[in-house]
Parts: sequence; structure tokens; C-alpha cells
Amino acid sequence: MSSLEEKKLALLDELNLFSDVYERLDYLIDEARDMESLPAERCVEANRIEGCLSNLWFVAEVRSGRCWFLCDADSLVVKSIAGLLCRFYSGATPTEILALDPSFLREAGITEHLSSNRRNALTRVWGRIKACAESAK
Repeated sequence: MSSLEEKKLALLDELNLFSDVYERLDYLIDEARDMESLPAERCVEANRIEGCLSNLWFVAEVRSGRCWFLCDADSLVVKSIAGLLCRFYSGATPTEILALDPSFLREAGITEHLSSNRRNALTRVWGRIKACAESAK
């Protein structure tokens, strides 16, 4: 089993500790509050995710054959969802990333309770993560 598969099972177990989706989202928002903010010099237009009502910045790096992701947003809900993806995929190899898309988040009831704009942001962040993995392969 890949390390991302193991992380997926652990994340689903963690999220399923909460009895309903709103408790799960509150938990993710609390996690976002604890996330380190991106430095101002990284919150620039080139790192901004288009198509999101709030400002969402995303940074991808490849080090030693592994992909690393950081994000920040001016909305805690957006930051929580984007941050979930960044934390989940950071440290994985390009092959691992490309083998596991984030559709498993539906199992935890995360995606279907987001507004279309927030789902769009999630899709765009996944697109950037996937593009980083493809270019690093």
C-alpha cells in the first residue's frame, strides 16, 4: 500500500470521528486557523488561484523527487479545504499523487456540502497539484 493510500485511510478515519459534515467542516476550519500563513511575498498574483471569490494562493515545489504544497486564503473555509489537499499531498512522489485523486473526500461528506464556488476552488487546487506532479515525473 502506498503512503498516500495509508494517509487516505487515516484521514477518512479521522474525519469519520465527527458525526455530521458540519462538525467535519468545523474541524477543518480549526485546522486552517492553525496553519501557518504564506509570507506576503508569496501572496502574489502569479500564485493566486483564479475562479475563486475569495483570494486563494497556492505554491508548489519539488524537492528531492517529492512534491510540497502550501496555500493561504482570506476565507477560512477555502483555506481549510485547500489546506487539506496541500497537507494530504505534500511529501508524496509524483507517481503517488497521480495514482490517487481527491475524489475519496466524497466518502467523508466533504465535497457535496460545499458551494459550487468552493468546489471550483478545490478542483483548481487539485489541478495545480496534479500539474506539479506531472511536470516533476
